[in-house]
Amino acid sequence: MRIAVDALGGDHAPSEIVAGAIAAVREKKGLQLALVGPEDKLRVALRQEGMSSAIGIVPAADTIGNDEAPVIALRRKPNSTLAVGARLIKDGQADAFVTAGNTGAFMAAGLLIAGRIAHVERPALAPLLPTVKGNGVVLLDVGATMDAKAENLAQYGLMGSIYAERVLGKVRPRVALLNVGSEEGKGNQVSKDAFSLLAASGINFVGNMEARTLLSGEFDVVVCDGFTGNVLLKMMEGVTGTMFELLREAFLADYRGKLGALLLKPSLRQLKRRFDYAEHGGAPLLGINGVFVKCHGSSRALAIKNGIFQAEKFITQEVIKKITGLAEK
Repeated sequence: MRIAVDALGGDHAPSEIVAGAIAAVREKKGLQLALVGPEDKLRVALRQEGMSSAIGIVPAADTIGNDEAPVIALRRKPNSTLAVGARLIKDGQADAFVTAGNTGAFMAAGLLIAGRIAHVERPALAPLLPTVKGNGVVLLDVGATMDAKAENLAQYGLMGSIYAERVLGKVRPRVALLNVGSEEGKGNQVSKDAFSLLAASGINFVGNMEARTLLSGEFDVVVCDGFTGNVLLKMMEGVTGTMFELLREAFLADYRGKLGALLLKPSLRQLKRRFDYAEHGGAPLLGINGVFVKCHGSSRALAIKNGIFQAEKFITQEVIKKITGLAEK
């Protein structure tokens, strides 16, 4: 097993990426990693930590910025870390690729270089979100396919169910379809057709759900198109940030608030940790020939380490093989 890690992807590359890779290897003995990036700089960084022999290096000189058009940039920069990482998967030189880089280029690299799993029409980006009950919910898609058809949504349910079962340890994961109402027959024609396909798919489909119950813990997998999922995800990030900012202002308003904050500090820290993306690793790109994990662009060492561990579990649980087998049926 070999996991490739994009050393130049993200706001805090390469220092935090290297630190995350080192932390992963130190925590899990026998883990084989390869950093994709500028060889000289990475070699110096690993030598300083005494990790020269523990982590490999795959040379790649270029990076793709967030302001670049993904497909054009991939063609113009064949030696970018994203292009090189995807080729490692395609050529069988790596079993997984982890990056905090440009999301669009990451998805394009997976789709255009590694390719789709046979019979999977559209890929899906599937982050794990925190819930009230602490069990987490997989939301897919959040941006890989903006205009999904009913057949795509049904496949998302299948892939999400496999992910939740194999990687997250859920028994008969509860799969729901995001809709404008929970009753059967709600939504547009795509939603109605997707409902019928999901109900006949053989997975544990529990029906429609509304956005207000997304984090309730009632569901293990929630299916939607990429446009809706992306808007929903970013709204949640904004609401969470606003909530913590309002709490901070309230606690600092007077001495009673400050006293309350002092008493509640352990609980607040635990709450904030639950909503911290770093604790959940990254979002896998499902439907691609290989394990591709996208970490948040602001990821530091902890998030990278957890993204690597997530990729490892995808490999050991043979998620891609399972999706491939079911997609053929």
